[in-house]
Amino acid sequence: MRFINPKTDYAFKKIFGSEQSHDILISFLNAMLYEGNDTIIEIEILNPHLTPRIRGYKDTYLDIKATISDRDRQNSTVIIEMQVLNVEGFEKRILYNAAKTYTNQLAIGDEYSDLQPVIALTIADFEMFPELDQLISRFILKEKTYLTDYPIYDIELVFIELPKFQKQLVELETLADKWLYFLKTARKLESVPPSMESVPEIKQAFAIANQANLSSEEIDELEHQEIFIQDQRNVVKKALNQGIELGIEQGIEQGKLETQLAIAQQLLDVLDDAAISRTTGLSIEQIARLRSL
Repeated sequence: MRFINPKTDYAFKKIFGSEQSHDILISFLNAMLYEGNDTIIEIEILNPHLTPRIRGYKDTYLDIKATISDRDRQNSTVIIEMQVLNVEGFEKRILYNAAKTYTNQLAIGDEYSDLQPVIALTIADFEMFPELDQLISRFILKEKTYLTDYPIYDIELVFIELPKFQKQLVELETLADKWLYFLKTARKLESVPPSMESVPEIKQAFAIANQANLSSEEIDELEHQEIFIQDQRNVVKKALNQGIELGIEQGIEQGKLETQLAIAQQLLDVLDDAAISRTTGLSIEQIARLRSL
């Protein structure tokens, strides 16, 4: 068997955000947000339609929006994003989307007490917080000096950094481990590992991700998205390499100039300007400025 890459926007939304994915998404969210406990008992996917073929910036992320009901009969809205490229403004967009989702709950005349919590869950295919050694980071409002929680923490930002997940198949223990392993390695697997097949929702996710169950148009779309992502990563890599090369060249030139100036400074009382220029390679104007200091 060959499986599609769950980290591309079309595949991620097909697996986790389609109408047949309710049990899959409940299992995934319970694993990521509630340590594998059966906290979520019901879910409604608010945008179940797959993303249309749009080239450009929007191909770097997607969102699935859902309302969840937990065992305390509290309703929350969850925004789930799979972010494959670290683009400028990404952190601000996460906060903006969460705040907008929170405020959009109220219509004219509604009470503020009607507002329900919003959780923004972001799975990042890159490191966001290298200073933290934890895989999952959760942010809520706190008092700046004493770090006391704000009385109402209705907006929570949760980040999962996939590069920090390094467990191998034999090391998988929790439900979260198995879901993260699915996200990172499904594209490379040729069969469903027995330890993961024992989880019905993960088994179902593999079935949806099975390339044999997709149409030629869907496979074509997925291939285009994989190419787009790789192209964007190569653009960033090339720009970074060019920046490093330019910095090295500038550093060499700066070091050379400093050496020339130091030699010229020692020769000011020994040679005339023309001789110093021939010896160091500096211009007559540069040497004249040295004499005037």
